[in-house]
Amino acid sequence: MTSVGIITGAGRGIGEACAARLVGVVDVLLLADLDQASVAARAAELTGQVTKCEPFVLDVVDAAAVHALASRAAARGTLRAVIHAAGISPTMADWRRILNVDLVGTARLVDALRPLVTEGTAIVCFASMAAHLSAQEPNPAADAAIDDPLAPGLFDAYLAALGNTARDPGTAYAWAKRGVQRLVRREAVAIGTRGARICSVSPGMVDTPMGRQEYEQQPMMKVLDDITPLRRLGRADELAAVAAFLVSDDASFVTGADVLADGGAVAAVSGLLKSRWQ
Repeated sequence: MTSVGIITGAGRGIGEACAARLVGVVDVLLLADLDQASVAARAAELTGQVTKCEPFVLDVVDAAAVHALASRAAARGTLRAVIHAAGISPTMADWRRILNVDLVGTARLVDALRPLVTEGTAIVCFASMAAHLSAQEPNPAADAAIDDPLAPGLFDAYLAALGNTARDPGTAYAWAKRGVQRLVRREAVAIGTRGARICSVSPGMVDTPMGRQEYEQQPMMKVLDDITPLRRLGRADELAAVAAFLVSDDASFVTGADVLADGGAVAAVSGLLKSRWQ
């Protein structure tokens, strides 16, 4: 049976690095990205004797495109691995689009691929350390909103739960990524009976085009850089290695988990907050 993999956001950054990791792991690798030129170039570069790479133009907020991607995967063979790295960050859009791309788009993709999962299918969705840093105060109403990401009233419920801060792009990003983490836990229960797995990865600051943009435009990023125990930004290939492990057979008993890959930044912040209150 032909095995199929999907990488979203495959045109650059972490998604591009993940694509390289799955060459040789599956027979057909669908490289999805909004940028047609970059994803076509990646597919041409990575196609070899073992793995055929196919480009697919995808906007994750377009329900029809997401279902077309699922249909393409089903036509190619058995779904083996999915790494969903597509997303946007706080400096790239307003709060509504951030929620739509990072949370609703993730939920839509998982929903479209659910009928394809089978024994051995593994999915990784990228979240963020922002969910660990900025969306941890108890807010049952906000959690209820993000726990139903495909509901027509998502945006209104989110605004009602968080008030004036809801429209801040950084706040929206943190809650969107918290929503991804929580979606993964729910979905692990739903697909586990079929022998399929799903996890999330929460990166810290990573040296990618998107990461550098955040670093340059968000003063808080420099503060986090200064206190990160490893004293450096992460690399795209380091995050890809984590994702590749999670979709591999070596992680066959890992599901519903969030892996924090942030160089120790969240631990450092937690330590500072604890010492401040002692």
